[in-house]
Amino acid sequence: MSANNEVQPIPGSSIEYADMLLLRFGEFTLKGKNRARFERTVLRHVKEIIKPYPGIVLSKEFGRIYAELNGEPAAEVAGALKNVFGIASVSPVKCAPSELEQIVAVSRELLVRLAPAPGTTFKVNARRVWKDFPHGSIEMNKLVATPLLQGYPGLTVDVKSPQLELRIEIRQNHTYIFCENIEGVGGFPLGTNGKALLLLSGGIDSPVAAWSSMRRGLEVECIHFYSYPYTSELARQKVVDLARVLSRYAGVIKLHLVPFTEVQTAFTGIGQDNLIITLMRRAMLRIATGIAEREGALALVTGDSLGQVASQTLPSMNVIGRATQLPLLRPLVMMDKSEIVDLSKQIGTYDLSILPYEDCCTLFVPKSPTTNPNLRIVEKIEATLPGYSALLAEAVAATETIEITPYGDEKPAEVVSVEAGLQEEWF
Repeated sequence: MSANNEVQPIPGSSIEYADMLLLRFGEFTLKGKNRARFERTVLRHVKEIIKPYPGIVLSKEFGRIYAELNGEPAAEVAGALKNVFGIASVSPVKCAPSELEQIVAVSRELLVRLAPAPGTTFKVNARRVWKDFPHGSIEMNKLVATPLLQGYPGLTVDVKSPQLELRIEIRQNHTYIFCENIEGVGGFPLGTNGKALLLLSGGIDSPVAAWSSMRRGLEVECIHFYSYPYTSELARQKVVDLARVLSRYAGVIKLHLVPFTEVQTAFTGIGQDNLIITLMRRAMLRIATGIAEREGALALVTGDSLGQVASQTLPSMNVIGRATQLPLLRPLVMMDKSEIVDLSKQIGTYDLSILPYEDCCTLFVPKSPTTNPNLRIVEKIEATLPGYSALLAEAVAATETIEITPYGDEKPAEVVSVEAGLQEEWF
């Protein structure tokens, strides 16, 4: 799995010579009545991804999508399509006329391109989809394997666990020949499990939480809290760039930028420094709840990992999570930091996340933040802060919303007006 936009050809790869890409669906194929809806969603996402490649022609059958390349760059297209949620794998395919001699010739050509090392175990796996073809599947295995083995005496037949399996699908118009599987991201098609709002910081964890949520079929919008002038324009750009990486998987990411300075500084003079992180994170959840209600999101997502920092102990997470009535999803909660780092590298966010630009949470970290806050005390502090609810409402009203695509363009998003009567419910 990688965020690169191109599959790098390796020695023995057929990707550069492919006529077509075969896309296989993932786990949602087991979902019965919902399957057709999931397949339509994947196909719609694939159509969006291939817009820069006008020569491609798509066709769909049970559990698969075929992308005829017609001269478009196979490695580049495969690199984009393997990032589509719901796609389990991509195979580069050579096409041949459905005649025995042509099938053998193209299979031999493919084997020459692959140049298997002596001693490679080998198998032909033919499937006769077109029943009028004069040779059956088992017979075709022998008819194709025999001349290939004669041309490559170093190959060894292994019908159970071959290192190289040449798969042949015989159809009326064409025969498809392939042997490679490029791993896709799998999961559920984007948006098929609803919409959620993710708290996106500039760190390592939250972009991974975003990717993990999208992989489970959530449409994710991101919300980021900045504290100008305490945080710089570079810190803002870092978050925009992280959202752009995520947009490679989603097509478009909506990013809500919340001015948090007034809310944050309201906590600094009350003599409760050990609770500042708890108070800030509760305020973030309340603001995020307001924006989620406005955007039609049904849950909030965070990058919390149990025990990683003071605000992510179980008592802290309990007190912080009480600030919202929306479901609070924490996809990384049981992951080790090393696992999160590895995944961030695979999806392409790590190098951006480690850039040394501080976010608003790192600026006011006390020397001894509490790991066991008292909910009653925290709620009493919030209740006595002058104009606290108004500050939160103003932050929602002043939020800037932009849409980010993989191609580098940003544009203001259409924002639904906030109903004043709902503000008390949020805050």
